Amino acid sequence: MSTEILDLDKLRAQPLVREPFPFVVVSGMLRPGAIQKISHDFPDIADGGVYPVDILPLGPAMRQLVEEICSEEFRRAVEEKFGLQLGGNPPMVTLRGRSREKDGRIHRDSDDKKVSLLLYLNENWPHRTGNLRMLRSPDDLESTVAEIPSSAGSLVIFEVKPHGWHGHHRFVGERRVLMLNYMTGAESHSRELKRHRFSAKLKGLKRRFGL
Repeated sequence: MSTEILDLDKLRAQPLVREPFPFVVVSGMLRPGAIQKISHDFPDIADGGVYPVDILPLGPAMRQLVEEICSEEFRRAVEEKFGLQLGGNPPMVTLRGRSREKDGRIHRDSDDKKVSLLLYLNENWPHRTGNLRMLRSPDDLESTVAEIPSSAGSLVIFEVKPHGWHGHHRFVGERRVLMLNYMTGAESHSRELKRHRFSAKLKGLKRRFGL
């Protein structure tokens, strides 16, 4: 398929960082003019946390973005970059709209995920905090290997490893990001989606009843 929103040549041209774990950082992943359409079509997410895209009202540009990032062409670009085979790893796409005080703590992704991706969708990002950092240490946010600005079109992809530490300094407010995880299999994919859907439903009920 021909990508209308994502510039895959930018991903293909960027070198892979191998230490302390494999990752790639790309700027300008969105084609010119795409962020304005995406900003218009991004769903209203009033709460923190992760929302599966299939339970959100997506406008045309957001639907196109999800289609492209789940495409076989995009998967092949990731496979070539990391030297992996991901055909048996179903993609799970989620969105965050806001960052909470508790978000950003240093962590590594779960073993249910083989590769993780974050694409930032903030049309304006004047903030100094809230930028994801790839880290060498599980307890030091200053052990930075790379810092990824949360501005529109910034992309980071990393292979999930036991020492794949990442986090960011506390930021509270709107912080739009699309996340894609290539899950280890159909079972982990289904389990994670169910968990996120239940959490989203619970947050909706709490908001509805003012809890």
